[in-house]
Amino acid sequence: MAAKKNGVYPLRIEGYGSSGEGVARLDGQAVFVKGALEGELCQVQLLKVGKSAAWGKVNEILEPSPHRQTPDCPQYPKCGGCQLRHMTYAEETEMKRRRVQDALRRIGGWDGRVEVIHGAKAPDRYRNKIQFPVADGPRVGFFRARSHDVIDAADCLLQPLPATRLRTAFKNWMENYHIPAYDEVAHRGLIRHFYVRVNREGQSLCAVVANGRKLPKTEALIPMLREAEPGLVGVVLSVNTEKTNVILGKEHRTLWGRDFLEDTLCGLTFRLSVPSFYQVNRDQAELLYNRALDFAGLTGEETVLDLYCGIGTITLCMARKAKKALGAEVVPSAVEDARENARRNGIENAEFFCADAGEAALRLAEQGIRPDVICVDPPRKGISPQVIEAIVQMNPKRLVYVSCDPATLARDVKLLAERGYRLEQAEAADLFPRTHHVETVALLTKRN
Repeated sequence: MAAKKNGVYPLRIEGYGSSGEGVARLDGQAVFVKGALEGELCQVQLLKVGKSAAWGKVNEILEPSPHRQTPDCPQYPKCGGCQLRHMTYAEETEMKRRRVQDALRRIGGWDGRVEVIHGAKAPDRYRNKIQFPVADGPRVGFFRARSHDVIDAADCLLQPLPATRLRTAFKNWMENYHIPAYDEVAHRGLIRHFYVRVNREGQSLCAVVANGRKLPKTEALIPMLREAEPGLVGVVLSVNTEKTNVILGKEHRTLWGRDFLEDTLCGLTFRLSVPSFYQVNRDQAELLYNRALDFAGLTGEETVLDLYCGIGTITLCMARKAKKALGAEVVPSAVEDARENARRNGIENAEFFCADAGEAALRLAEQGIRPDVICVDPPRKGISPQVIEAIVQMNPKRLVYVSCDPATLARDVKLLAERGYRLEQAEAADLFPRTHHVETVALLTKRN
């Protein structure tokens, strides 16, 4: 049966794609079907037909999966924030475990099995950082899936309630004082994003991202935000006047209160400025970092190197069990935060320096520094060949790899295997429930 665009075909969903979409087969060709669940028989209309794959939508579910559920959010699936609210959480976590395992086998050439996925005890209200795009109206909410059209959302089930209350107050301020939203096409207007961080105790820090160096009517904005959320500790202006999709600007000015928030993670206290990287799911991050610490196998005699260290969360967790911990990060403000976090936690055996991962690793290798354990927690693109080469030069006994993308993790596992490192164990962790993202912590050891 040849696949044709706009044709409708009864298809049995055989599995899942990397974004949580159902996958079926038609005339030997993979068909990706958004919103379909494994095992379902669906009438699928093809929207796009390529040479090796096709993409379609569900016109009718002929045989539903027992794992299908009614989405509990009125914005779903229009909003692009969640992709999996139509399936049970048990099905979601199993799908993610298999995704990690399949990537490591198919791309990485690993013959092992991912036995564990650490699911979240609380799949809702877990995000401790929210960035609301703003558009004319005003609309303050989230982007529609695969677009920059802003959906005005009064609430989101992924965000804590303090963020919901602050968002409402901020929108009221824009409406009451006719504050113009930014138009990214014309590069005119003022307000680009509204940003909120919330800590474990419910305290919050917010930032207004603006296409300008001044904000009108701040004498009205500050009281409105403070009244909406008594736990607010500071309001910051992030100046972003560039034609870019990057959310935050490079200059931050405090409008009221302080420009940082404190939070606790793994028994340590961290100072978070507006641009600081920090895992958005605190509880699951603690679990992930504790597993990374277990994989490191520290006895107190080791030197640990943490590449992509951010504000030092993993570095400082490792430092408590190691002889010495080194952290490298390319963002200067994050390095400053990391050093301050070491001071405030009384950790004296941690050292941080500002450099990208490749430069830092090569510099240390040239200096003859030989860490016993290296930990990497790279961005989605994984680690570069330069970093892999430097890791091999430093010859650590153990490499702990924390990944936010199974495909690039698997690619790097294969490259490291070619250089003498064997993947011993991998576990998945669900840091982003109701979305298609999944984290992995993996242990690689040096072969004799």
